[in-house]
Amino acid sequence: MDCQEKSKLMKPEIVRTADGSSTLFVPGLNEHYHSVHGAVQESMHVFIGCGLLALPAMLPAVHVFEMGFGTGLNALLTYYNTIGSDQEVLYTAIDAYPIQQDITERLNYPGFLDYQDASEVNKRITGSPWGESVHIGRRFTLARILARIQEYDFQGYYDLVYYDAFSPVVQPECWVPEIFFRIFQHMNPGGILVTYSSKGSVRRALHQAGFIVEKLPGPPGKREILRGRAGDVVTM
Repeated sequence: MDCQEKSKLMKPEIVRTADGSSTLFVPGLNEHYHSVHGAVQESMHVFIGCGLLALPAMLPAVHVFEMGFGTGLNALLTYYNTIGSDQEVLYTAIDAYPIQQDITERLNYPGFLDYQDASEVNKRITGSPWGESVHIGRRFTLARILARIQEYDFQGYYDLVYYDAFSPVVQPECWVPEIFFRIFQHMNPGGILVTYSSKGSVRRALHQAGFIVEKLPGPPGKREILRGRAGDVVTM
């Protein structure tokens, strides 16, 4: 296979999921960015419902870390699910393989939100400069970082982690105890890590890293997901 053919296999294709929202499919990995049963539906259930909305309401600020910025859907949903509160949101997302903005702007996520400015906000999120902190809204700051989780130098402490890497089958190196331990060491007490994965190896890795792990009902098409809570900092 020549370089041109390989590049074509890795180029994401836009596909529609069962709830009408779009996602991306990478032929070379045989992997979708979101559930084919519903992209928006999955993100709302896993990351917003079981993550963001499970945090204490009295937190004056929410420090979010996202592993796998991807299409920007989780950031967009987080923005609109905190816009009516007095909480400041400081959102850091890393990605080693960013999607070109001309592709993300063709995804139909703004149409699923009942806000007139959703398209413009989506463009500000997916078009924000890498390596800079940008005010998306009055109380929402986004920093997108080009980095692999294995080498990322954590700078802050987080209340909420969206762990949204490609699946353990495709990226097994991203689902190991050593990485979860480094995340755990940079979480505030009581912080939450939530992921769509429910594999036993992921549950064990989270537990070994120090998280209190629970299985939760998953979105349509998935029986269970995992949520980890941080207590006292531990050492490995």
